Amino acid sequence: MYNDEFPQKQHVIRGNNNLVSKEGIQWRGNRITGGGTATGGEFGGNGGCFGAEEGEKGAETPSAGVRDKLEGAGTAEDDTIHLKRRVGLFSGVALIVGTMIGSGIFVSPSGLLERTGSIGMSFVLWMACGILSLLGALAYAELGTMNTSSGAEYAYFMDAFGAPPAFLFSWASTLVLKPSQMAIIALSFGKYAVEAFVIECEPPEIVVKMVALLAMVVILYINCYSVNLATSVQNIFTAAKLVAVAVVILGGVYKIVEGNTQHLQVPFKGTKYSFGNIATAFYTGLWAYDGWNNLNYVTEEIKNPSRNLPRSIVIGIPLVTVCYALINVSYLTVMSPLEMMTSEAVAVTFGNRVLGAMSWLMPLSVTISTFGAANGTLFAAGRLCFAASREGHLMDILSYVHIKRYTPVPGLIFQTLIAGAMVMYGTIDSLIDFFSFTAWIFYGGCMAALILMRYTKPNYPRPYKVPLIIPSFVLVISIYLIIAPIIDNPTIEYLYAALFILGGMVFYVPFVHYQVKTPFMDGVTVFLQMVFEVAPTSTILE
Repeated sequence: MYNDEFPQKQHVIRGNNNLVSKEGIQWRGNRITGGGTATGGEFGGNGGCFGAEEGEKGAETPSAGVRDKLEGAGTAEDDTIHLKRRVGLFSGVALIVGTMIGSGIFVSPSGLLERTGSIGMSFVLWMACGILSLLGALAYAELGTMNTSSGAEYAYFMDAFGAPPAFLFSWASTLVLKPSQMAIIALSFGKYAVEAFVIECEPPEIVVKMVALLAMVVILYINCYSVNLATSVQNIFTAAKLVAVAVVILGGVYKIVEGNTQHLQVPFKGTKYSFGNIATAFYTGLWAYDGWNNLNYVTEEIKNPSRNLPRSIVIGIPLVTVCYALINVSYLTVMSPLEMMTSEAVAVTFGNRVLGAMSWLMPLSVTISTFGAANGTLFAAGRLCFAASREGHLMDILSYVHIKRYTPVPGLIFQTLIAGAMVMYGTIDSLIDFFSFTAWIFYGGCMAALILMRYTKPNYPRPYKVPLIIPSFVLVISIYLIIAPIIDNPTIEYLYAALFILGGMVFYVPFVHYQVKTPFMDGVTVFLQMVFEVAPTSTILE
């Protein structure tokens, strides 16, 4: 938003924080040097609104030992405010597993069974969805080690295609994709949290939504308070949901030992081979796997990203795939395929038949699982806002970071507000349909970006490199997932989704390309800076 330019030792500090030298950062017209002293500008003489003391506190001493070459200059002492590298290998795996295992596998694995028509084909698709997610994530690992700035798809579109496609992604993701994902998970949390206290009737919708909103507020507070707290919560809840998964799997093993395998004996009977059915079944399965790319949104905060990003992916996604396959086998040891398709909460039915007096563990497992998934989703979504705003594609305030806690508070609040509106006015089914179709447009776009940059930027550092056949295969599957449902069952919703994405150009042309300024935004930005105690960041990469 601010277009002042300050030449400084052959570097240029432009705008909010896009191109910033290691000697200082810009605070709305002020420059804070490594010593933390600010002069002049809108916040006043001695350090402005927050004072020089904060600048001194913000300086960070480089850690001992060898630093990953991809960590850039972000750990230098004179970079005053930026996101800190606090996500290690265990936290990276927990973020992937914790956001992938949400409510889907506990609540409605029946959707995929219904669309495929047989147990055998549903298992084939469960495994295929896992393999596709792993291949896509491996391609993302190359992109993430090429460009370690936060934002995932946004950053990769900027590198490969330029600003307009990147803006359209940030437009669709910040306004719909990420908030709808969090809203779906929060509604599932609300439903199963309330059901524990309701007997012989459906939980009131308004109560479910109020509980969902309360959970979102708690998660927002956790993520705003501290990155360490957010990752600790993610680690704990991921461990708890893996315990719940183990309970289901062990229960299934016990039933198999008892000889309850009658539902597994004719696996492919009744299979539907429709072109469109397979694609929509993929949508159902891939929704349960979604979250495989969330670690790429926080690459600026990963310790040693060239090593920990691909390792987290290779550990996390196969773990989830194996869990999903074994859970489905366990369900079928106590339920027929028809019972699975008609049950509104498969895990709860399983618990009632296997766990006896301990059946209450299953609703508790769903609430734990969904809370952890919502926490991981917001953690990633806030970084997308941060990255897009830093490039001038969203309001500047969304790229600001808390001056003491180093969390992207405005971006987190913005995402929570939109998700909260969706919780109040949306339904889960309508949100999932829009999410699945739109998300795979952008996933396919990232595969195309990787392939393109192999030829346009062959000398880019690639500490991790995948065979070109992997992104090519995922790109072909993405095109199939986008086109097949439209051909099989064309509906107006697909047109709405496409028009919404392209509608972002209405805002891009005047406000980003031509940089039309709204006169009141400067005052709003300053006011919000003071309310939230946030400031522009120095980018971690140069």
